[in-house]
Amino acid sequence: MYQEKINAYFDAPETRETLVNAISRLVGVKSVKGEAQPGQPFGPGPAAALAEGLKLAQEWGFSTDNVENYVGTADLNSQETRLHILGHLDVVGEGTGWSTDPYTCVEKDGMLYGRGVSDDKGPVVCALLAMKAVKDLGLPVSANVKLIMGTDEESGSSDIAYYYSKHPYAPYAFTPDADFPVINIEKGHYHPDFGRSWEAESVLPRVCSLTGGFRTNVVPPEARCVVAGLTAQQVERDAALVTNQTHTPFLLIDEEDGLHIQCAGKNAHAASPDGGINAICALLTLLARLPLAECESTKAIQSLHTLFPFGDTRGAALGIAQSDEESGALTLNFALLTFTDTGFTAKFDVRFPLCANEGNCKNACEERFAQHGISVTGDGEMTTVHCVPADSPLVQTLLRCYETYTGTTNAKPLAIGGGTYVHDIPGGVACGCQFPGFDPKMHAPDEQASVELLLTSCKIFTQAIVELCQ
Repeated sequence: MYQEKINAYFDAPETRETLVNAISRLVGVKSVKGEAQPGQPFGPGPAAALAEGLKLAQEWGFSTDNVENYVGTADLNSQETRLHILGHLDVVGEGTGWSTDPYTCVEKDGMLYGRGVSDDKGPVVCALLAMKAVKDLGLPVSANVKLIMGTDEESGSSDIAYYYSKHPYAPYAFTPDADFPVINIEKGHYHPDFGRSWEAESVLPRVCSLTGGFRTNVVPPEARCVVAGLTAQQVERDAALVTNQTHTPFLLIDEEDGLHIQCAGKNAHAASPDGGINAICALLTLLARLPLAECESTKAIQSLHTLFPFGDTRGAALGIAQSDEESGALTLNFALLTFTDTGFTAKFDVRFPLCANEGNCKNACEERFAQHGISVTGDGEMTTVHCVPADSPLVQTLLRCYETYTGTTNAKPLAIGGGTYVHDIPGGVACGCQFPGFDPKMHAPDEQASVELLLTSCKIFTQAIVELCQ
């Protein structure tokens, strides 16, 4: 029902132009988080983007509200709100390597380029344009849709937490800041700090220092260490063997304080650690092969290698590997390690499925640590898995709308290791705007979005609004 009207509306050249122009306006505002200022909790950039988003909504005939520059809202009508759509206007920094100006939306061969075209300014426009279509076409709805435009998603989502501390949840909520067809399960997180200490040592050869990783949710792309008492020539053969095994090159440099070893891996998001190459684990693999002195630091290296062997992204060596059919497998990323003459501190990032609990995850891990004299030194609590039943009206409606405008059949909801804007919102799911097989180059140079796929997203959202708010 209404498919013919909705298709005709979004297939019209003027609607395409409206979409592109609106995205271009938002992309033109550099909305990277900055220092808080009076009335601008996330700095001037996000506040300016929010002002532009609210201005756009007003021009399209929606009533709006600026909630202290944390979020802005746009309402479809004045009836009771049944649906919240959550998007964000803040972006990550541009980085380097762009072939276009990141803050000028460029269209080429049906593709838009610019920071935010996919994450998440483009999808915000899709949701707002879907609301406009409902209004312009006079489609029957008996409840309100509220678009919530946030400004701190990339740095912790404190904007949404602030909003919901003062406003009620809606019966339905989704965010167009993820994948189609719909994500109904977001795994829980477990990322404790752990470590071990010992007295300063003088025996040789030994590892004097080691550092690796830079963020908990990133597979460490590099690690380096200093080994006193060994030379590059003595380590070359083992380094070559480990490189063949791990595909990580090693740079060996003799210095006055010892042998400096650098290892190059490949970064990836901790939610998908199989896509990266863990430099910390590769370096531990090499160090575990070397003829180090029998001492506490060597025992620690051996323990870490035993507990986090290269390629073990499921936590098997820790005794916490598990999976279930609905939410998939537990994943583990050994993310951070700082090793000195008197001890080490470290952190891993686990994304766990529905079947995990304190007994088979947290307690099992801590018991395994204790066998190696390692203790948890910081917050070791497990967060909750966010799960909305696959047979819920919201999930089934979004799946049906996706199938209607893509021609697919038997679409299934997804489970992911990452977290979205709705992770802490009861009943919330993620829906769009990334289609299977399309790479938006999110958080990377030349971020891109397909105009055709964005228009398809608009159609899906329009149909969803009508079905959820009739």
